[in-house]
Order: sequence, then structure tokens, then C-alpha cells
Amino acid sequence: MTGERLYFRRLRAGADIAPGDRVAVEMLNLIYLIGDRETGEAVAVDPAYAPAEVIDLLAADGMRLAGVLATHYHADHVGGDLFGHEIAGISELLEKTDVPIHVNALEVPWLEATTGVGRSSLVTHGDGESLRVGEISISLLHTPGHTPGSQCFLVQGRLVAGDTLFLRGCGRTDLPGSDPAAMYESLMRLARLPDETIVFPGHLYSPEGSAPLAETRRTNPVLAPRSAERWLGLFGG
Repeated sequence: MTGERLYFRRLRAGADIAPGDRVAVEMLNLIYLIGDRETGEAVAVDPAYAPAEVIDLLAADGMRLAGVLATHYHADHVGGDLFGHEIAGISELLEKTDVPIHVNALEVPWLEATTGVGRSSLVTHGDGESLRVGEISISLLHTPGHTPGSQCFLVQGRLVAGDTLFLRGCGRTDLPGSDPAAMYESLMRLARLPDETIVFPGHLYSPEGSAPLAETRRTNPVLAPRSAERWLGLFGG
């Protein structure tokens, strides 16, 4: 946790929550908790695998869950069937507490189909909107490519990037709803954020759990091509 008023905590599935869960250990998902220490409100980003444990961890920190931010519809982030393995997620979380699930509008039909959560529980957003948690403002960036409604979250110089941008790569573009050309545009948009922005990816696919964007630009090959044609030739397949 860092900052004074900002509450920001990262959890590793398979370790900090759902310890020993075979699928969680293999998938290396990262869950983020963002909130306002003074009001005690927080949101959880992609609380899959053990949502009840996420709620309990917040309570132990003197925080309460006020909502969920979903980066995209895949089961390892919001729950559902993952190659024959049933992953707990937002459906199970809503059985514990009735909070809004914030999603990009384009992700709604995909998320409904995979989680079974109905539209009455979903709050839809467009690109550039902001969400307030207490007095903490979170900017919502629509970054399609991995899925149609993938979104990233920017809060006080921290970019919670989901599966759009990893420290050493990016999300796959060969899955249902993926679009390689859109991914290139999304990556270039993120690459234009300030150098000091700290990138927090959706999976721990590198030894570091986060890195400044300036370093990520220098070391991540998916940010190197300077044209869509070059990028698609290297990564579009």
C-alpha cells in the first residue's frame, strides 16, 4: 500500500488469495484494490478465484468494498469457465455483497455470457469517463484489442493495465473478440502516457510486478514498432 490518502494494494492469486489453487498458481493473475483511506471505500479490480477472501482482506485493512472494476470478460479475471475449470468471480462476489460491477459498454454481452451476471448489476462506461471512490478519482481508458471492451485504469500515476499491456508483452489477439489492429492503437495510446507512470499488469509474467512506463517502452518489444503495418507483421498473427 502506498500514498497517504490513496489506498492501493496488489494481490497475487494463488498466493495472497486462493493459496495453492492450482489454476490460480498457473495463471499468475494480479488483483488490485483501490480506495480512499479516509472514507474507507474501495473497489476491486478483477477479483477472481476467491472473491470472499478479497472482501475479508479489505475488512482487515479497515476498508469496505464499494464496487468492482472489470478489465475484461475472461474467466481468470471475472470468473466463469476456464478450459473446463470453474473460476469463482463476480457472480460469487455478488452473493456476498451487492455492489456495482463497472464495465466498458462493449464488454457487456461477453461478460453476461461468461459469468451469468445480469445487466442490473452492471454499470457501463465509455472511454475517458472517471469513477470516484471516496475522493479518489479513477480514469477509465477503453483499450480494445485483447477483447472489444478491454479497459485500463489510471489513478494518481498508476496504470492498472489488465491484459492490454504487460511488462514484457501484451494480451493475446487470437481469441474471440480480439482485434490485432485495435491492440496496436491501444498500445500506442498507453505508450504516450507520461514516462513516470507506473505500469501494473494483470498477470505476473515478469520478475518485476510493476515498472515505470519509460522502462517498459524501452524493454517491451510490443511497444517498439512505430507503424501498424510493422506491428501487425510481427505480432498480429
